[in-house]
Amino acid sequence: MGLFTIKHSLVKSGILHGKTDIHCHLLPGVDDGSPDIAHTQNLLAFMTELGYQELWFTPHVMHGMGNTAERLQQRFNEFLPQYTGNLKIHLSSEYMMDEGFEERLTTDPLPLGKDHLLVETSYMSSPTNLEDILLSVWNRRFKPLIAHPERYMYMEEDDYWYLHDKGYEFQLNLMSLSGYYGGRAKYVAEQLLMQNFYDYVGSDLHHIERYKSMLIRLKLTTKQLDKLEQLLVNNTTI
Repeated sequence: MGLFTIKHSLVKSGILHGKTDIHCHLLPGVDDGSPDIAHTQNLLAFMTELGYQELWFTPHVMHGMGNTAERLQQRFNEFLPQYTGNLKIHLSSEYMMDEGFEERLTTDPLPLGKDHLLVETSYMSSPTNLEDILLSVWNRRFKPLIAHPERYMYMEEDDYWYLHDKGYEFQLNLMSLSGYYGGRAKYVAEQLLMQNFYDYVGSDLHHIERYKSMLIRLKLTTKQLDKLEQLLVNNTTI
């Protein structure tokens, strides 16, 4: 193959067709994602064009935001009758492992699928008791799914190995592979993908402008596409 590695368009590859997105911020007006119903409708039309058939709304739940399971369920119930497209839509949440996280676990968290809980940390620093927090999720009989670990600036190779060896699952942000979140996140995402550290993949879609153009231009090697397709298949089983 010489000096060059052949890459293929993700969108044109067809691997998104019939698949499920397990991480997006399209529930209107509840976080830093879609601001209103019209924006959500446009984003859902875009996801349909890409070939997705099913997706999970995962609005942020964190200290000071005011998002509770009850509030989000109410907003979701209000939105569904206004959606006339063909996507099958579910409600979950993305939980920040912050000072109020364990208290929120004692209420009625919104699981992802049957028994997963999508969790995240600050991008710049880890909670001092990260392992205790993750164990508390297990103790509530949920499987913690760590969102976009490639984006955590504080994590080093040993951290990924430690969490992976402990059996914690990782979710790749699709757009990390495009450089959307910067060169470091792209590099780490590529390394973790090739080492089979990821279990699932999500779009983490908030807005359409920059996301759409970068996704359409995104090209991956055959090996990357094969590994990504397996993650998308895993999504359908969650």
